[in-house]
Order: sequence, then structure tokens, then C-alpha cells
Amino acid sequence: MLASVMSAKMMMGYECQPGKIAGRRGMTMLAALVAAMLGCGVVIAADRPDSCDIEVLRVNRQRSFASAVPPGNYSGIAWLGGSRYAVVSDKSATDGFFVFDIELDSVSGKIRSVRNEGFFSSGGPNRDQEGVAYVPQGGRLYVSGEGDGRVLEYTIDGRHTGRQLALPEVFATAGSNYGIEALTYCPATRRFWLTTESTLPADGPQAAYGNATCNRLRLQCFGDSLQPGPFYYYETDLPEVRRRPAAYAMGVSGLCALDDGRLVVMEREFYVSRRKLGSWVKVKLYAVRPGGSQPGALLPKTKVLELKTRLSLFSYRLANYEGICLGPRLAGGGRVLLMVSDSQDRYGGVLKDYFKTVVVRCD
Repeated sequence: MLASVMSAKMMMGYECQPGKIAGRRGMTMLAALVAAMLGCGVVIAADRPDSCDIEVLRVNRQRSFASAVPPGNYSGIAWLGGSRYAVVSDKSATDGFFVFDIELDSVSGKIRSVRNEGFFSSGGPNRDQEGVAYVPQGGRLYVSGEGDGRVLEYTIDGRHTGRQLALPEVFATAGSNYGIEALTYCPATRRFWLTTESTLPADGPQAAYGNATCNRLRLQCFGDSLQPGPFYYYETDLPEVRRRPAAYAMGVSGLCALDDGRLVVMEREFYVSRRKLGSWVKVKLYAVRPGGSQPGALLPKTKVLELKTRLSLFSYRLANYEGICLGPRLAGGGRVLLMVSDSQDRYGGVLKDYFKTVVVRCD
């Protein structure tokens, strides 16, 4: 989907936006003041009585590793264990995935280094790979393709096994744009989850400039049999765009399954100004708990945090995050959420392939 947004051929930057900071047990006023002074562009949401109880412990600054990571259109990430991660690029030369070695600080969760271990190809054509999930029990990877609307199974060296998720027929109506975008798997619950980037035709209109509506998405569950289970509805926030864009994207770009069955949903709104200055990307993380509702119900959601980047004359730190996964547990007990951005092959020599970690308490 991002290719159509970036066709406007712009350079983007980073906005420093202080915000309120709170958590399950609260953060001190001093911490909030420091965050504002650093201009970290992060808003960490305060808890509510219906909160899914995910406490943000630390939001680390994004980093890029140009000498070690090839320019890409990175759109999905999955933890393979240890320091290894599978990463998909929706514009890779062929169908397949990269494996990156990502070293994290064991206390802070900061990214120390990223190293490319290579691209593992199936030999087939690119499928507009958007999401990736890893099943450690069988050592298999699953990759969603927005181009062909399928989720295929791969060996760890990139070969097709011939198996795939049995998608309900309604997903065939998604088309190749705004289609199957986000994919995750939880070894603890032995469940896959996927969703489209925007609303399926059967479920209503799609959010867009001039159509201020919430995208209504299906969070679809699958078991280890690869057969579909129940689905639940998820609604994005209303679009925040107020001016006519040169290009625009609004929807869910990533999912992350937690060990207790909750999901972290990554919403992304991308506005490109006709004059380029003032263009922005907003990313929001929400938590939902499918097990607490009847199948087919609309899930209540709790905001975890939001990030915003904006065009600047003096900074080009755009990070259009499209992939997210659950990473290792740190020494202090927190878990790492690791995010990867799509730079459109480092467009114009200005954009970068950014990685970012958020440390949360989600037990």
C-alpha cells in the first residue's frame, strides 16, 4: 500500500512533539518533563478502568544501520528467538524474507546493532509481502501477500511447503491494495491472527480524506491446523487529516500477539501535503483482548502510545512503521516490542530504514 502513498516523491522529516506521559502505576512528573524536553514525539496513554493493562516502561529512540542493512521496503517482522528476526520487504526482488541479527541491550532494550544474514527466496515472484509470523514448534514461517491475498508457509531457508492459511472467502474481496496487511502468531496460545489494512467491502466504507469514518476491520483467528477460527471486529480511530492530500493512507499496518491472548494493533495514518512541508505520519498502538468478547463482536481498545513524525526543513527522520513483533524479555522483566519502518528503498537518499523498540510490562 505504501508505494501508492510514496508515489508523490517527497522527502519527509521528524516532528518533536512533547506529550503527556502516564502508566499503570504512573510515571513521575520529572520523567514527563524530561521526555518533553527531549522532544521525543511520544504520547503514552493513561490507563482507564477498562484498560488491557499494558504499561509502557521505556520508549527508545529509533535507529538506522545503513552500512549493515540493505535499502528496503520493510513491512513486517517476526522474532525467531535469540537475536534473530525474519523481516519481509514488499518490494524485494523475489518472494521470501530477510533474516536480521538484531542485538538489544539486555537492560534498556536499546538496539545496539543490526546485521543482515541474507535473503531467503522461494524463487517465485514478489507477492507484495506485508506480514510475517514464526511458528517455533515446527520451525515454519508464514508470510502474507497483499498482491495475491494468500498466507503461505515456508521453511526456515525460504522454500514453500505447499501449505497456507485457509482464509475465509470474504478476504478474497480485499483486492491488492489495502488488502491483507498484518500477521502474527503466539506460541503460547498457538493462534495466528491477521487483518486487512482497510475495511472489506462487506463491512462498510473505507476511511479516506473526505470520508471521515472509522475503518472496521476483521481480526481473524487461525489454529495450528491453519483453519479459520472466530473473528472479531476492530475499529480504527477517525482520520485526523483536515487538508486535501497529495497522497494518503489510513489503516492497520501491524499486529503483535501477546502470550496471554491479547493483541497489540498498530494503526498508521500517512498524510502527504501538496506542498510537502507539513506532511506527517502518525502511528498509534492499541491493546485489545479478543477472549473477553463474543466472536463477531466489536472489541473495546485501550491506547498504549502514539508516535508522530513530520516534514522538517532541518530533519528527515520519517519513520513509517509497518511491522511490529514481540521480542525478548529484559533483565528487569519488561518485554520488547520491536518495530521496523518502510523507507521506500531510502527514497531520494534521505529516508532511512529505522528500527525502534518499546519496552512494556504486559504480564
